[in-house]
Amino acid sequence: MYITITAQKLGTNYSQSSADFVDYLEKENEGLTKEDMEHFFNQYGDEISAKEVVKEIDGNTAKLKKKEPKFYSITVSPSKYELRKLENSSKNLKRYTRELMKDYAASFNREINGRKVSVDDIKYFAKIEHQRTFKGRDFQVRENQPFATKILELKQEVRKIQLGESKGNIDRLKLKIAKLEREAPHQQNGKRIVQGMKKAGDQSHIHIIVSRKDASNSFSLSPGSKHKASEVEMHGKKVKRGFDRDAFFAKAEETFDKTFGYQRNYAETYKAKKNFVKNPKLYFAALMKLPANEKALAFKMMGKSGLSLIPNIPTSKAQLALRVFKRLRKGAEIAVKSSSIGI
Repeated sequence: MYITITAQKLGTNYSQSSADFVDYLEKENEGLTKEDMEHFFNQYGDEISAKEVVKEIDGNTAKLKKKEPKFYSITVSPSKYELRKLENSSKNLKRYTRELMKDYAASFNREINGRKVSVDDIKYFAKIEHQRTFKGRDFQVRENQPFATKILELKQEVRKIQLGESKGNIDRLKLKIAKLEREAPHQQNGKRIVQGMKKAGDQSHIHIIVSRKDASNSFSLSPGSKHKASEVEMHGKKVKRGFDRDAFFAKAEETFDKTFGYQRNYAETYKAKKNFVKNPKLYFAALMKLPANEKALAFKMMGKSGLSLIPNIPTSKAQLALRVFKRLRKGAEIAVKSSSIGI
């Protein structure tokens, strides 16, 4: 499970409305019949219109300053193993979203009218998407870029010859282009991966737009708070504040596993990801203690995703972890190969 929480973008193009973001989330419905569309939903309702989402989010911003985010975006990306357990079902994804938002509410160290924050205090709308495209920041696109640049140069040269602006052998240039297309390191279905190409396989994920203010439009609930659990004096009263992201991410996994009977491998746990970042040696030491089959699956998961299982790793630590990984993996090859799961 990979979850990100992002504040409404602030900057020169800052908008006070959620309309642009909601329109972006509607893009996958273009050209589909109503029966095939994925609609917005929340804790208790389905088939909520985009117009209603914008109205509700934009109308729930009392006392927020112009440069304060009015909403947050939560993106929930189950792994291919988790999607397999969900049977890539929109119904199951909705069920999980509604359980997840209970965990989101519980992660606030905040009281409203003398009680803990509950999911009924959260104003949110969610939408399921089933497709993803490769973006410029994806490593496959970046590592293919030198080939893309050379291919573009050769195509421009072909064009000049066709227009009579230059002389050369077009067939020979086309053979060079075809060779570069084949040699690009990252391919999908026999084609060089480029920005904008749809990703193959199950790509279902969930976008959640959640208001900065509670459902009564009276209290600010910011998951961006750096204070996990603290008190601050406001208007002469002590008020609890903070959002525990660690607790939220860990609980999100626990809820998924409990709801769907999922047996989570060590390599895909939030705890393991934290260990990878903070103490790579501890991470791999724990990995090596796993039973053979679980160890093999862990290495398979890591091999399929590179280091993408680990978000936001400082470069120096990533390089250190990779060196440790290579040393330990060499020693683990016999155990892994003897397992029923190959890499």
